[in-house]
Amino acid sequence: MPALIAGATGLVGRELARHWTGPGDLMMLVRKPGTAPAGPRLRPWPVDFLALPALPTAQEAFCCLGTTISQAGSQAAFRAVDFDAVLAFARAARAAGVQRFGLVSALGADSRASSFYSRVKGEAEVALADQGFESLVIARPLLLAGDRAALGQAPRLGERLALTIALPLGRLVPAAWRPIQAACVARALLRAVREGRPGQRVLSSAEMQHLGAP
Repeated sequence: MPALIAGATGLVGRELARHWTGPGDLMMLVRKPGTAPAGPRLRPWPVDFLALPALPTAQEAFCCLGTTISQAGSQAAFRAVDFDAVLAFARAARAAGVQRFGLVSALGADSRASSFYSRVKGEAEVALADQGFESLVIARPLLLAGDRAALGQAPRLGERLALTIALPLGRLVPAAWRPIQAACVARALLRAVREGRPGQRVLSSAEMQHLGAP
């Protein structure tokens, strides 16, 4: 039985695909053909996230979709990705029989937040909690470290400045406030979903530093 992933072309999604060892293939839902990572168990599937086809029967799914308001171009365009597409994928995955679902969210996600970014992230979390998954894992990384340029992504200036300051300090910075490698988030999310704890589990950056260690 395959597993499903949306967002396999991003920092965390690519790392999750890179660490995929089965069992079964990983069906990678992508917007554009030829953008997904390649591998013996990796199966790219170009789709329209707002008009998804029926998905193959699966038990696990991972959602690594996400953008920024500046990259999307507007708040409406940002919400179309970080809420609408996320929820559409979750609903389609649940209809395909998925019981264990993992989401990459963000630190500060809160449906009542004053920040539009954090509020949309929080609203997506609330919407997913209502889908009826047996196990829902939500990863909330603080500051992602990874090579966005290698993925053809525009740099996120705030992220780059923060990493420039924080990375040289290394373990002098408490785990809760330390930048976290995208590979670490991917491993932590994969392991937590595989554990299949009933109900909802939120992974903080500090917890992922340990759970996602090589």
